[in-house]
Amino acid sequence: MTGDPIRRPLDAVWYCVGESRQLRPGQLVSVTLGEEAIVVGREETGALFALRDRCPHRGMALSAGRLVEGNLVCPFHGWQFRPDGQCAAIPALARRDDADFTTVRLPRFAIEEVSGLVWVAAGPGPQGAPPIPAVDFSYCGMLVEILEVEASFDLVALSFVDPAHVAYVHDSWWWRPSKTLKEKVKQFAPSPFGFTMTSHTAKTASVVYRLLGAVPEVEIEFRLPGVRLERITAGKKRIANYTFATPRGPGRTALINAMYWNVPALNLLKPVARPLMRQFLGQDRDVLQIAQKGLDRKPAMVLMGESDVQSQWYFSLKREFLRAREAGGAFINPLAPRELRWRS
Repeated sequence: MTGDPIRRPLDAVWYCVGESRQLRPGQLVSVTLGEEAIVVGREETGALFALRDRCPHRGMALSAGRLVEGNLVCPFHGWQFRPDGQCAAIPALARRDDADFTTVRLPRFAIEEVSGLVWVAAGPGPQGAPPIPAVDFSYCGMLVEILEVEASFDLVALSFVDPAHVAYVHDSWWWRPSKTLKEKVKQFAPSPFGFTMTSHTAKTASVVYRLLGAVPEVEIEFRLPGVRLERITAGKKRIANYTFATPRGPGRTALINAMYWNVPALNLLKPVARPLMRQFLGQDRDVLQIAQKGLDRKPAMVLMGESDVQSQWYFSLKREFLRAREAGGAFINPLAPRELRWRS
């Protein structure tokens, strides 16, 4: 049983906010990250920037504006801001007006582009935060799906480390038909900001795995703040199936799945794979939204048995990260290697 669960997502860490290809030069996108409304834009040079999506003049959403000669122009009164947040011009000022617009500056947020995805860190700078996940092989195909879930960040993140739900929520012909529950034994080791289910052979390969032409080796890593990295290897064939949780506001969380592969033939399956990925994520979304309603009435969780140990680890990691940050020290993983058994 766990008490005192930490309810707020971590700040000053990296969160995925979308695909790189959706941000063309000169384009602006509105992003909600926790309590922050952020405008993300791409300059003509290709560089990205992220600023608070609120003009300090009258509160207008700057994401409704446009980029003109490199400056972000507010659509209400034309105030202009450079990509670094510095106010560059206020057209309505008279020549004799002694107001100094250079004292006006928008808060700026750290932003990075990695493996075809855009990442933003709200709050103070992300020094000492878990690194942004990167694909460690040359991929020839990529598929991304994003769903919004009306559930807390913690509840969504816990679904990444909840093996017992798979047989009941994801029982699809194309994934892993579950006739009877079987006991599974997995080895876990601590990793820098989480833990890893060490590489193992997939005993009952799903249709997805069989497309590789061999029973693959699978390694699954979980890291803070809410990142699940599944790495699948069959000889020289590689698939990376990455899943992320991103806080979108009170009671709303983005569930993001990004899949990469280095097998050219798999590109032909993208029209079929996308609806299947959407169906898979939708199964999680639907059950999480129903569960959230129960937690809204009574927020306590009862975590029991080895199938829930990973969920307990999640809260332990989160508390230790917050403790280390408050103390100004380095994060030290409190976990130890362990074997876990559960039926699924």
